[in-house]
Amino acid sequence: MPLQQKRNYLGATLQCRCPRCREGKLFSRAFNFRYRGNLDMPPACPVCGQPTEIEVGFYYGTGYVSYALTIALSVSTLVAWWVLIGFSTNDNRFFWWMGSNAVLLVILQPLIMRLSRSFWISWFVSYDPDWREHDLTQEDFERLNRDQSGNW
Repeated sequence: MPLQQKRNYLGATLQCRCPRCREGKLFSRAFNFRYRGNLDMPPACPVCGQPTEIEVGFYYGTGYVSYALTIALSVSTLVAWWVLIGFSTNDNRFFWWMGSNAVLLVILQPLIMRLSRSFWISWFVSYDPDWREHDLTQEDFERLNRDQSGNW
């Protein structure tokens, strides 16, 4: 078996890869800017079998991650606008930045949602470089309740 190049944490998370094996894709479909079907995830990683829904309502916490990502993006566009265009009290360049930033955030919303899910699961599932030797058992998923799965 040829040696595969190992992905680092940030690279695997930004590519929306499974946090356990860093090889399998977290999402069923390729990324697109349409909202429908953009967050569809398989029940488990197609490579290592890691479940993607660890517990009921697991991804509710991604709202905090999404908020942090949008704040970081807004601050970076604010700094870029300030350096490139500048702000003044004599005109309404600040309001132009606010409008363009809002449009940018609406356009990037599908990407931000996918990245927030990828970051969220990566904080709860640790990387296992020897995942091929470690079979997953039901005891590995102490918070996985199959009876409550899908109860939204």
